[in-house]
Amino acid sequence: MTTIQGPAIFLAQFISDQAPFDSLAGICAWAAGLGYKGIQIPTLDARFIDLQKAAESQTYADEIKGVVNAAGLEITELSTHLQGQLVAVHPAYDQLFDGFAPETYRNNPQARQQWAVQQLHYAARASQNLGLKACATFSGALAWPMVYPWPQRPPGLVETAFAELGRRWTPILNTFDECGVDLCYEIHAGEDLHDGATYERFLNQVRQHPRACLLYDPSHFILQCLDYLEYIDFYHERIKMFHVKDAEFRPNGRQGVYGGYQSWLDRAGRFRSLGDGQVDFKAIFSKLTAYDYAGWAVLEWECALKHPEDGAREGAPFIRNHIIRVTDKAFDDFVATVADPTFNNTLLGL
Repeated sequence: MTTIQGPAIFLAQFISDQAPFDSLAGICAWAAGLGYKGIQIPTLDARFIDLQKAAESQTYADEIKGVVNAAGLEITELSTHLQGQLVAVHPAYDQLFDGFAPETYRNNPQARQQWAVQQLHYAARASQNLGLKACATFSGALAWPMVYPWPQRPPGLVETAFAELGRRWTPILNTFDECGVDLCYEIHAGEDLHDGATYERFLNQVRQHPRACLLYDPSHFILQCLDYLEYIDFYHERIKMFHVKDAEFRPNGRQGVYGGYQSWLDRAGRFRSLGDGQVDFKAIFSKLTAYDYAGWAVLEWECALKHPEDGAREGAPFIRNHIIRVTDKAFDDFVATVADPTFNNTLLGL
C-alpha cells in the first residue's frame, strides 16, 4: 500500500486580482502558510502558467517548478477543465461557453474547438516537462441536452454522440500516452461523462485507452444519489486524481436532484466546505488507501455559505487528518510464528 500524498489545493477558485492571489509566487506562499504541500494549477491564466510556453520550453517549465518549489510546494497536476469543455460543445451552449476561450476564437465554434484541442496537446507536453503523472480535464458534452428522454430520443442519437466524442479525444489521449501522462476526466453533471455508465460508454469508443483515466470527486455523486464508495470499487484502477470536495443532498416536498432552478444556496443538492456536508471521507480515504491510490488529495473549495479563505484554512488540516499513513507490519505480528512447511502439514494432518 501507498500513503496518499497531500494536502494539496486546486487554485482555480482562489485566483483574483488582489494580492496574494494575483501571482504564482504570492499564491504559493499563501498556500504553504496554510499547511498545503502541493498545488493544482489551472492553465488559462498566464500569470500562473503559460501553457504553450511550458509545452515548448523545458527552461520555462523548470522556472515554474522553481517558483513553486521555493515556497516548499510541489505541482500536483495541471487543470484543463475549461479547455476540455470546449472539445465538445452542443450548439445550445455555444454562447455560454464562448467565454472560456480567448476573444479571437469566440463566435466561431470550429476555430474555438481547434484551439481547445491544441491546448490539450500543449497540456500533455507541459505536464511531461514539469515531471507530472496526471492532468485534469472535462470531456465536454454533445448529448447532455438529451439527458432526460423527453421527447423520446431518436434511435442511435446517443451512440452517434459518443462515437464523435471518442473520435475527438483519441488523438489527444495518444499524445498524453506519448508523454507518459494520464488524462483524468472529472465525472461531472453537464458533461457527457457524468457517471460510471457514461464513462464506460466512452471507454468503449476510445478502445479502453490506458490514458483515459478518472478524477474522483465524490461531491458530484452525492448530488446524483450515486454510490460514491462502490464507484471506487468499480473504477479504482482508473482513478489517478482525487478532488476532496464536500456536498449535501437535502430533498424535500418541493425539489429533488434537479434543483427547481434554484440558486446554489437554495438547492436541495449543494456543495459545501470540507466537513460541512455529508460525504464520508473516512470511508473514501480508507478505500483509496486499500486500493493503493498513489496520487494527491487535492482540496477543491466550492461552497454557497462559507468564505473561500476559511474553507482553504480549514481544508489543509482536514485532509491531513484523513490521510492514512500505511502500516509496514500486521497488527498481530507479535504472535506470528516462523514459516515452517513441515509444521503446517502437521497442523493440517497431512
